Amino acid sequence: MHLTVIAKAPVAGRVKTRLCPPCTPRQAADIAEAALADTLDAIVAQVAGSDIRPVLLIDGEPPAFVPDGFEVVAQRGDGLEQRLRNGFSDLGPGVIVGMDTPGAVAGLGAAWGQLARGVDVLGLAIDGGYWVIGLSSIEADFLSAVFDDVPMSTSQTGVHQLRRLHQLGRRVHMLASTRDLDTVDDLLAVARAQRGGRLGEVLATVVATLV
Repeated sequence: MHLTVIAKAPVAGRVKTRLCPPCTPRQAADIAEAALADTLDAIVAQVAGSDIRPVLLIDGEPPAFVPDGFEVVAQRGDGLEQRLRNGFSDLGPGVIVGMDTPGAVAGLGAAWGQLARGVDVLGLAIDGGYWVIGLSSIEADFLSAVFDDVPMSTSQTGVHQLRRLHQLGRRVHMLASTRDLDTVDDLLAVARAQRGGRLGEVLATVVATLV
């Protein structure tokens, strides 16, 4: 099994563009970099002492702060549905999480027992997407059926993905919902939560300049 974070390289002008304005492209990239760094650290803690493989599934050049022991794999495909499908195809059964929710990674402990029992896992995001998906097994042609034509980045993405898994006869365990970091409202909400780590520090600095 693998625990994979799917991410874009934190390059100004290419990441978190929905935060701009009021953020500058540099501020948006700093937020993305801090979120990714904290997520990678959370994955290190999650896999410690286990045989779970930590993986970074990256679009672009991997940053220098990727911890030792991570397998780095390039994303393949045009849209997110293709990149998820190809990621599972390359890596096999396991869990893929987004780069925005380091605080939620600590709650993945229940996922591994579910996957071992042949149950998939899914965690919805507050905006209607999902922050994590885990597949317990991958049969021939299964991945195309899971992801193809599921609308991504909409307020109903999570519901559509859950419905698709059920239509394929999969059992699904729902993990806790959380907030990802796509809009200014998300930025302010996460900053108000006063989370620690690099992301908390960067958000505090950015919010101070916006105010």
